[in-house]
Amino acid sequence: MELIQHILVFITFLTAVGYLITKFVWKPAFLKKKAQKEKACGMSDCGCSH
Repeated sequence: MELIQHILVFITFLTAVGYLITKFVWKPAFLKKKAQKEKACGMSDCGCSH
């Protein structure tokens, strides 16, 4: 029973560390908002690509 508790604590710790890393340090492409991915050329969105 003690081994299961250690494993659950370790998994919880890794989840918390992973959350903090993705929140403050590294933002993967799949977590970015749609508005940040699509950038227009200007007010009229002329269709040019960068």
